Amino acid sequence: MSRQLVVVGAGPGGLSTALAAHALGVDVVVLERDPEDRARPGSRALFLHRDSLRLLERASAGLGRRLGERGLVWRRRTTMYRGRTVYSEELPTAAEAGLPPFTSLRQIDTEAILREAVAAAGIEVVYGVNIISVQPESTEVVARSADGRCWRSSYLVAADGSRSEVRESLGIALLGARSDSHHVVIDVAGEPARKERIFHYHHPKLDGRHVLIVPFAGGCQVDLQCSADDDPDQWSGMDEVSRWLPLVLDDDGSHRVLWCARYPFLQRVAASMADPSGRVLLVGEAGHLFAPFGARGMNSAIADADAAACAVACALAARTPGRAQAAVLDYSRIRGAAAEFNCAAAGAALRHMRPASAAERLAQSGAALLAPLVPRLGSWLEHAPYGPRVAATIGPSRY
Repeated sequence: MSRQLVVVGAGPGGLSTALAAHALGVDVVVLERDPEDRARPGSRALFLHRDSLRLLERASAGLGRRLGERGLVWRRRTTMYRGRTVYSEELPTAAEAGLPPFTSLRQIDTEAILREAVAAAGIEVVYGVNIISVQPESTEVVARSADGRCWRSSYLVAADGSRSEVRESLGIALLGARSDSHHVVIDVAGEPARKERIFHYHHPKLDGRHVLIVPFAGGCQVDLQCSADDDPDQWSGMDEVSRWLPLVLDDDGSHRVLWCARYPFLQRVAASMADPSGRVLLVGEAGHLFAPFGARGMNSAIADADAAACAVACALAARTPGRAQAAVLDYSRIRGAAAEFNCAAAGAALRHMRPASAAERLAQSGAALLAPLVPRLGSWLEHAPYGPRVAATIGPSRY
C-alpha cells in the first residue's frame, strides 16, 4: 500500500511531523525502529519554548496546553560567578492563549504525550521497523527495512536521529566538528524546593568548574562542565557523583539519581536538509546536532517538523512536478539556514563558557566584578552561555 507520507522515527521530531501533516490532510504512517515499550533513559531535552507549544497546539488541539500543564515553569533564573550572584531575574509566568511562556519536563514525558495525541488522531505507528535503505524514484520513495519489508510513499521524512540510516542511505554528509569539552549530566528525582534555574561560572566548591542546574517537573538536571584535563568517566562514576553532587544541591541528592551520562557536544549540520529529487526531507537530529545551550535541539526539531509537513502538503497540492520539488527544496534552504544559525550560536556559547584567550577570560572576570554597578554586564554573563537567539530560527516556519 502506498502512502502520501512515511515518517521514519517516533521521537519528538517524527511524532510532531506526523501530527502536523495529519492536520493538513496528509495520509501518513510512522515507522519506528524500537519496540513500542522501549525505555528511553534520562531527561534528555527538557525545555519547550512557547513557540514550540504553539506549533504543537496547531497540529493537535489541546496538545500544547497539555504539555504546558504537565511541565514546570520556573519562577526565577540566576547566574553566579565564583559563588556570588551577578544576575537574577523574576520570570513572567502568565499564560498567553492558554500556553505558558515555556515548560520544563523530561523528554520521555513529552514523547508519551505526543504518542497519546498521535493515537487519538488515528495515525498509524509501526514499531520494530529498522529502515536501512531509501531510494527516491521519479514519482515515489521506496523504503526497505532490515527484515525485507518495503514501504512506498510520495514523500518521506527522516526523523531517525543522529545516526540516521536514511541520511546515510542517501549519502548526505553531516558536516562539522565535535567539541573538546565533556559534560556530565545527572537527573535527580524530587520536586525542587527552589523553582529556579541557576548557572554557576567557576563553582567555588568544584575547583572552578561550571555547573548548570535546571528544574523540571518531578526533579532537576545538573550539568557539570569538566575541566580540560578531567577524566569524564571518573566524574560520571557514581562514587565520584556521590562526592560532588551534594556540593551543588541544597540537599544530598546523590541517593535520588535517576540517570547519569557524560558526553562531548557535536556541532554538525547536514549538507542539505532534503535529497536532490525533493522526495526525502530531514528533520531534527537527522539533519543537525547542536550543543543544548538555548534549548535549540528539540525546539528546532519541532519547527523542522512543522515546516516539513507544510512542504509535503504544498508539494502534494502542486500542479507540476517542478513546483512540488521547489516546495521541498525551499524547506531545505530555510531550515538549513536555521540549522546553521543555531549551530553557530551554540558554538559561540561553548566558546564563551571555555574562553580560549586571556583577554576573553579577563572580560568575564571583569564583567562579574562590575556587574553590581553595571547591570548590563550581569545580563551579558546570564545570556552569553545560551548564544545569540533569533526567534524565527526556532519558531513558526509555515510557508
